[in-house]
Amino acid sequence: MDRDAYLEGAIRDVLSGDEATLDDRIGHAALLFATSGAMAEADRLITHWHALTERPVTALVPGAVQARAWAMLFEAQGTRPDWAAALTPLDLDAEERAHDTYLARRVSDLDGLLAGSPFGEAVSHLGPSRPDRLREAVARGDLDAWAEIASRQGRPDVAVLAGSRRLAPRLVAGADPLGLGDWPGLCAGSLVAALYERYPPDTGSWREVVAGILRLRGGGSAPPAASARNVDAAEARLGLRLPSDYREFLLTCDGLPADVVFPRLLGTAELRAEGGVVVISDPAVVLLTAASEQWRTVEIDPALGTTVHPTFRALMERHLLLLAQSA
Repeated sequence: MDRDAYLEGAIRDVLSGDEATLDDRIGHAALLFATSGAMAEADRLITHWHALTERPVTALVPGAVQARAWAMLFEAQGTRPDWAAALTPLDLDAEERAHDTYLARRVSDLDGLLAGSPFGEAVSHLGPSRPDRLREAVARGDLDAWAEIASRQGRPDVAVLAGSRRLAPRLVAGADPLGLGDWPGLCAGSLVAALYERYPPDTGSWREVVAGILRLRGGGSAPPAASARNVDAAEARLGLRLPSDYREFLLTCDGLPADVVFPRLLGTAELRAEGGVVVISDPAVVLLTAASEQWRTVEIDPALGTTVHPTFRALMERHLLLLAQSA
């Protein structure tokens, strides 16, 4: 599997595909993560998808094989995540027998000819048939053989693998047949970011934004709000009228503590202006600039470079989003 191509295609589908395409991509990616031993990343992706789209989780499980795969993985793990409560409980003994039958079935040259038609299944058995090497590898319990075939697929058929009751415990334990390593974490983070770009959340008032940031940081408190008099005094000292959204922030909390990836935001008494640029953080990596009489917020990251945000609020909403993705 070409990981870069997979991620590029998945992000494209999440950003611009119709709802069915989006759900198909998220469902496959989540099962791919779970089959690679990264169940936490699968749970993270589905939880964010469900919260943003408000569509039923069953939309991610389009068929019997996918439903069986999740059921076998949950059994092997010994727990079910909260989102899985919406899935229909399955008789795993019956599902095991059904999967053995599915693995033994030969592939017809007419498979999919009349997909969706009531005659599709019957027609598929009329064409010449041949063994399916992927299913045969799963039936033998040969993860290496399965991986050798699946690695050449753009979207590996992980459902047929996870649906095996014999192999599911090995997958949950971290067998990682495709050798994805830490990649599921990177992929999940990118897809969550794309979901939030497609479905930007309503972050609410400044008070709600600040409360959300502190909650996702794991606690702490913000300084008390600055008074309108203090904000006016800071503007007089700076010789500048601060942008309205930044004023509203200061009137909600006079600065904000730092965390491991975000600098401390200064209070009104600490603000300083240098050549028309207002320094609002310590260290001085978050700045307000008024180029062409339009305020912008500049974020300087030594590793990632400089990002120009259209407003101060856009910067803070981005910070909130990144915290949500890593939670």
